Amino acid sequence: MNMEARYGAMRKLLLSNEQFKQFGLDIQNRHRSDGGDTLANDSGQIGWGVQRRGRSLWTRNAVKGVRLRDENLRKDGRIEWRSWNPRASKLAAALIRTKRDASLLIPDPGSTALYVGAGHGTTISHLHDHLCGAGNHHSGRIVAVDLSPRCIRDLIRLSGVRSGISPVLADARNLDEFSPFVPERVPWILQDVSQAGQVELMIRICERFLAPDGVALLSLKAASERWADGGDEAKFTQAEERLASSKLRLGERIDLRGFEDQHVMFVIHAN
Repeated sequence: MNMEARYGAMRKLLLSNEQFKQFGLDIQNRHRSDGGDTLANDSGQIGWGVQRRGRSLWTRNAVKGVRLRDENLRKDGRIEWRSWNPRASKLAAALIRTKRDASLLIPDPGSTALYVGAGHGTTISHLHDHLCGAGNHHSGRIVAVDLSPRCIRDLIRLSGVRSGISPVLADARNLDEFSPFVPERVPWILQDVSQAGQVELMIRICERFLAPDGVALLSLKAASERWADGGDEAKFTQAEERLASSKLRLGERIDLRGFEDQHVMFVIHAN
């Protein structure tokens, strides 16, 4: 191949590369304008200690180098981030699935949160990363209520290395059992109790403990609502109608299918 032919071939190659780049940019821009799920649109800071990167969530690890459930750790300068698995946390799943501002679903750093049905501490630990921070320098507090002694044992162990967590062994249905640990109304409540009557319990808890401008999240499991007629969708609809008829204001219903089957998350506001 002579020099002129070689130059022509190189010019065509460069042109095709530029056209390919432009094609990629056009597709990306079109995807964004259509509301596509691009990495750039999905990434960003949700709160002080919560970050989204693509389809994954991360919290700012309050206890550096320590994992709770084999999470991934990554460094960003002096900050260590801990992966938050939406298949192991309904709150994480809701943060990914919400169609509104995800920052409205998490409490402010330094505030008090009430978690009813706290479990073994997976979600609690990520809440602590954001709400309390390392050494609880935000002076936040998480009141973690559960009926299971095994869960409380795990939460007590967790509170030993994460100050600001207050485990409470109590029956969620008996508000008087844990009310001494919540002397004032709180701005954020999460209820995750797999038993019948979840909606009525949520209404009672909010009426007693939710602050006027507060937000409450109800993780509703269809299979637990044995009293309701019909399939999962009918049970969710009945729950939505009951919440709408209460003194509370229903903000959003978030479908958690794919992360947690037979579950939705209701976002509730005090009127």
